[in-house]
Amino acid sequence: MNWHRDDYLLTDDKTRLDLKAVCAWLRDSYWAAERSRAVVEKSMEGSLCFGLFHGGVQVGFARAVTDHATFAYIADVIIAPEHRGRGLGKWLMECVVNHPGLAGQTLLLRTRDAHGLYEPLGFERMECLKMTAGPGAKGGGENE
Repeated sequence: MNWHRDDYLLTDDKTRLDLKAVCAWLRDSYWAAERSRAVVEKSMEGSLCFGLFHGGVQVGFARAVTDHATFAYIADVIIAPEHRGRGLGKWLMECVVNHPGLAGQTLLLRTRDAHGLYEPLGFERMECLKMTAGPGAKGGGENE
């Protein structure tokens, strides 16, 4: 599925994603700075991914980890620094939450600093529990 806004293209076509760019942005994030390229690639394989492009160059990313029926976790929403401040994060998230593949599902996400982006879209603050890695597992959880 594709969406267009001005000179930007948003697509859920995984074959267009620039793994190198996504890894670079995530390395600079507070939540995924320690993720290896292999972990990022594996996380993308099991997710509904969204790539934002300008002039054929990827400038944004988001993914939804979903069971395709009842629940989706929105993760790794990021816009390249040089494209921030243009409302692209809001547009990206509007497209994500309205994607037909997520219709009727409960959506969850975590943020430390972007409540103003997500709350107008209908997300509510809530209490939750977290286990960084399952019993006996070594690493692999989200950083915050």
